[in-house]
Amino acid sequence: MRNLTFLKIIFVLVFVGWIMVWILLPTKVYKNTWNPKLENKLNSTYFREQGTNLLLFTFPVVFMGALGCVYLHLRLQKPENLSSKSGGTANRRLSFLRRPFVVMSPIGILTSMELVFALMFAALLIWSLSNYLHISFGHLHMHMEGEKVWQAKLRSVSLRAGYIGNICWAFLFFPVTRASSILPLFGLTSESSIKYHIWLGRVSMVLFAVHTIGFFIYWGITDQMKEALEWSKTYVSNVAGIIASVIALAMWVPSFPTFRRKMFAVFFYSHHLYTLYILFYGIHVGVAYMCMIAPGIFLFLVDRHLRFLQSRQNAPLLSARILPCAALELNFAKTPSKPINPTSIVYINVPKISKLQWHPFTVLSSCNMEKDILRVAIKTEGSWTNKLYQQLSSSALDHLNVSVEGPYGPSTSHFLRYSALVLVSGGSGITPFISIIRELIFQNQQESHVPRVLLVCAFKNSVDLTMLDLMLSVFGSTTQISNLQLQIEAYVTREKEEPRDSEKPIQTKWFKPALSDTPISVVLGPNNWLCLAAIISSSFLMFLLLLGIITRYYIYPIENNSDEVYHWTFKVLWFLFLLFAVICICSSAVFLWWKKQNTFESKQVMNVEVPTPTRSPGSWIYGSERELESLPHQSLVQATNVHFGVRPDLKSKFSDCKGKDIGVLVCGPRNMRHEVARICSSGLADNLHFESISFAW
Repeated sequence: MRNLTFLKIIFVLVFVGWIMVWILLPTKVYKNTWNPKLENKLNSTYFREQGTNLLLFTFPVVFMGALGCVYLHLRLQKPENLSSKSGGTANRRLSFLRRPFVVMSPIGILTSMELVFALMFAALLIWSLSNYLHISFGHLHMHMEGEKVWQAKLRSVSLRAGYIGNICWAFLFFPVTRASSILPLFGLTSESSIKYHIWLGRVSMVLFAVHTIGFFIYWGITDQMKEALEWSKTYVSNVAGIIASVIALAMWVPSFPTFRRKMFAVFFYSHHLYTLYILFYGIHVGVAYMCMIAPGIFLFLVDRHLRFLQSRQNAPLLSARILPCAALELNFAKTPSKPINPTSIVYINVPKISKLQWHPFTVLSSCNMEKDILRVAIKTEGSWTNKLYQQLSSSALDHLNVSVEGPYGPSTSHFLRYSALVLVSGGSGITPFISIIRELIFQNQQESHVPRVLLVCAFKNSVDLTMLDLMLSVFGSTTQISNLQLQIEAYVTREKEEPRDSEKPIQTKWFKPALSDTPISVVLGPNNWLCLAAIISSSFLMFLLLLGIITRYYIYPIENNSDEVYHWTFKVLWFLFLLFAVICICSSAVFLWWKKQNTFESKQVMNVEVPTPTRSPGSWIYGSERELESLPHQSLVQATNVHFGVRPDLKSKFSDCKGKDIGVLVCGPRNMRHEVARICSSGLADNLHFESISFAW
């Protein structure tokens, strides 16, 4: 425990130091005092103008990434007792920071802690801009004869808007690094942090738009439009900046919610232009500024390449359960070695439908109850999922190639710390709660502390009630729901009474995995944090070594032995090439070694014979007269109350909850999430601890 505390203190000190550098960067103290001294000591013949920024901006983040891996590895060796009194006390002390403070569209739900950090980040941007402008306006440089003061100020404002956009870009890639070793230290996951990526992207886009438009106006009023076509050998390339702006616009427009929902494929493919954007952005700003934003890109690319290597393998699809509510349950074989926490997600690709599209879906299974099986829920709500549903429900398939990336999720089962849980879902939002309930069933069997559970689920039609059948595994694993303090309140909002027609039967299709299929294993980060630390450390050290060699023995002699300056663009290309190359080499080497170590375990999983049931588990929802098939079915019926033609009175449900610490988790439509957040923030009860689970970006 002391080691964990010590590592966390070091992490906090490095993080605060890194932030302090950003705070001091626009000041006179840094420009006139610190920077000249640092350049004299650090800008050697091995790193030239990159030396200072590599030390101040790149190294601290890479160090935090590696240190975070070590911390998470040690925490896995000594897992926290989430149900302990000390943990509960600490949770209560910080509960006011996690309470919803702002609930409004289009911002969404902001907790007090998120609002504080957002205001601090906004203060950093305002502080930086004001300092840049104060220094610039005090020493205006006229770039041409006859230039007016207001024109010089317009140029200065436009330039400094680009500087502030760089700050946003320094943080932009952290939220989308799925197997991040930094986010868990702040209690975050990539899925819960996507909104930060969206905010940073939009703010940076506005700032870069001001930067670009401002310069076009300046060039226009000073008769310098030819500057827009300049590709300088020694300084900023304006053409590269314009190309980067066009690419950014092509990524930004499809990212708006309305556009993204209607044309997801356009959003998905356009966002892969980020590689070209990084290239032209780097050429525009140069290697010194690239060192400022490089650490976030570096950690993202390490994660992205590892995900690429994992996704090249086909996962063994064992069965598919087809529900009459147009939902699917896919069952894959997985390695049992590492745990998967509830509410995790995986990304799935079916080449027969689309070779490029990957879609996120919720993991249903508890790794403690189904050690060799990973169950995934899919609700048909778009063209891709509809094609998959039609293919599985109509075709006589005996094998389907499926690639799986992940799973990704929280690093701890934090919901175990509460005395009671209220789970509120709408439609397919029930799926992450199924994994929670199944984990609670297992913990209850182990005689561990288990909170009592109230599940409030709303569905449009009665056929959607069959989603509750996903609590029962098709593999017949022991599901003792009766021993769990579980109450389910199900609401069918568009039907006023139970339909008399018999339901469409649930189908289960079984598949034969190919010999080349590889069981799903947790991605290299969560599966082996030390391996990820080795990749991060070795990649960065190799990058510094190669960059130093190229600069000292190739670039420096050219600049030293002649009056020419090495081409600005080529320096950036060398920087990016070396960064990508070392990541590919080190990540591939460690991944192949890790895969070789896990070959025996994978073969054992594939050799296990999966018992095929003589018939599929049927739904208990309709036809109450028919005989229930098993004790789990009976327990599920007894725990469930179905209400037709009404919506849940959530305020009444929450006011009836008793207990010191009640965790309130909600997953569903935006209006439902906002309603629950408003109730929890209204002061109705101090014991409500809110958490929103949303996969709708």
